[in-house]
Amino acid sequence: MPALPDGADGRLALALVGTIAHDGEGGVADHFAEDHQVDAWLAEHFPGLAPRRHDEAERLRALRFAARSAFAAAVAPHPASRVERQRRMSDREAGELLTAALAALDAKPAFTIGEHGVRWESATAATGQTLVEGTLALAVTDFLTGPLAPRLRSCQAPRCVRYFVQDHGRQQWCKASCGNRARAARFAERHR
Repeated sequence: MPALPDGADGRLALALVGTIAHDGEGGVADHFAEDHQVDAWLAEHFPGLAPRRHDEAERLRALRFAARSAFAAAVAPHPASRVERQRRMSDREAGELLTAALAALDAKPAFTIGEHGVRWESATAATGQTLVEGTLALAVTDFLTGPLAPRLRSCQAPRCVRYFVQDHGRQQWCKASCGNRARAARFAERHR
């Protein structure tokens, strides 16, 4: 039974929700829009996975929608990303979808003692799409209930739709280029 990764660091969860990004022209780019884009993302994050069936890409898009809706709820009272301010899955529906993916994993606790100390982890016999969906739901759950969750924010720079973890208390943007864009927009607004 393979061990499930601990998603508390947020890398996998942020990678999933990061498949919605700004397109650099004021719009939103969906990196899951085409099935081949989903395949490329899966190959990067789940190497060695058997090819997916046609309906599985749509299920991953729905899981991402649930994850982004959960992120929007988690950043409150701070503003959600502008994507979720426009359209968001209901909290109940998002919770049910993520819970179903977790339940399908049928994860079992595994306590190991070895040369690196004592570890507790979850293991599963799930494979294929069930493993992918469950692992992603677990990553979102671990992250949003873990120690980094209080530092989760949505970038409020013009055109940006990303979520990020604050490195320091005053950080408002996901990256420096977003900060530059926000400052330029404020300057332009003041001089109009």
